[in-house]
Amino acid sequence: MKTTAIIVGAGQSTRMGMTVSKQLIKLCGKETILHTLTAFQQAETVSEIIVVCRKQDKAIIQSLAETNNITKLKALTEGGNTRQQSVINGLQLVDSDTDYIAIHDGARPLVSVEKINQVIRDAYQYGSATLGVSVKDTIKIVDNNHFIQNTPDRSTLMAVHTPQVFEKITYTLAVQKALSEHKDYTDDCQLIETMGKKVFITTDFPTNIKLTTPEDILIAETFLNGQ
Repeated sequence: MKTTAIIVGAGQSTRMGMTVSKQLIKLCGKETILHTLTAFQQAETVSEIIVVCRKQDKAIIQSLAETNNITKLKALTEGGNTRQQSVINGLQLVDSDTDYIAIHDGARPLVSVEKINQVIRDAYQYGSATLGVSVKDTIKIVDNNHFIQNTPDRSTLMAVHTPQVFEKITYTLAVQKALSEHKDYTDDCQLIETMGKKVFITTDFPTNIKLTTPEDILIAETFLNGQ
């Protein structure tokens, strides 16, 4: 099986409160995107990598990849106005002989090589798979005024991570369906769900956090120092 990783890192980083892209924030002296690229470079199940990023970040990321021997990097392309549009931009560069695509948030730099390989192999078995962890907190469904409306059973809840891995043909059809229905999803599993397909959840490490706000940088560096 040939799997192409599409790493999406074209967001504006507004919640981070910085002018620099999250992908270029340094964690323990190394850029966020370089942590991510290194993990996918080392994953034996990944054949090639496509990075979707902001226009102003392309040259820097290309240089980082060349300097750090990221030989699987096939191409960089600019992101769209939404996450779904950014993934589509990356999808257009995937080789015709690719069987599966693994879509990953560039701002999840602590993803492990072990879990990348595991979720991709699970996708080979089930058609679609994503990393995820069980929810520890009690979750409440609230109304617009922040009053509790319902409490779902915590044992049925999982927080979804990335990479999310799908058979390329199925994912391409799901994208076409979403575009025809003028739908724009923030989670790639939703696209597959609308096709009536099931997505298997591979248990992830809790350390695979997404950098969203400044405190996430401190948490990520703590994890890295612990490693």
